[in-house]
Amino acid sequence: MFTGIIQKVGEVAALQRSGGAGRLALKAGAWTPPVAPGESLAIEGVCLTVAQISGEVLHFDVLEETLAKTTLGGKKAGDGVNLERAVRAGDFLGGHIVSGHVDGPGEIARLGHAGADRVVEVRCGAEILHGVVPKGSIAINGISLTVVAVAANTFTVHIIPHTWEHTSLRVARAGDAVNLETDILGKYVERQLAARGKKSSVTLDQLRAAGFAD
Repeated sequence: MFTGIIQKVGEVAALQRSGGAGRLALKAGAWTPPVAPGESLAIEGVCLTVAQISGEVLHFDVLEETLAKTTLGGKKAGDGVNLERAVRAGDFLGGHIVSGHVDGPGEIARLGHAGADRVVEVRCGAEILHGVVPKGSIAINGISLTVVAVAANTFTVHIIPHTWEHTSLRVARAGDAVNLETDILGKYVERQLAARGKKSSVTLDQLRAAGFAD
């Protein structure tokens, strides 16, 4: 589990693809305490397991499905990526609960300003937008952000200067792809409500008879 508070911006050292999978190497710098093999890291919002460590370079095995359905498949040497270690018991939950399981891609439709803040409008599919609500939480490239507005096929967030300068979004441009993960709590609520709706034996005639419908 993660919280969407980015701890570092790492750099892609290499991405090799072979036999339906990939091997990602990242220059991640030193960590305190040191990162260990088997540890989970969120990379641009994608949860991956550290397979090997060579000095300050971390190596990850990446499934072809992950490469195809997230922005990791398009990364090249020198690209910056957001990094966050998995949360530990007792850590501050500064953002919101982020699983590191990306729902799908979005595209930056517009970049603007609101005072000192950056305004980012993101275009995405209906299946993702369905889980986005104003004032709710969303993770964009692993960054915990608050939704300001939702439109027909886009949503908008505002980003404070500190977050902009200390994440990979600082080099973002309109048209760039981003990883999106909607609020996991909302997903569970929606599924429970849908299940209850399917099991309900109450009919419209019964509601009319009880005075709840015309």
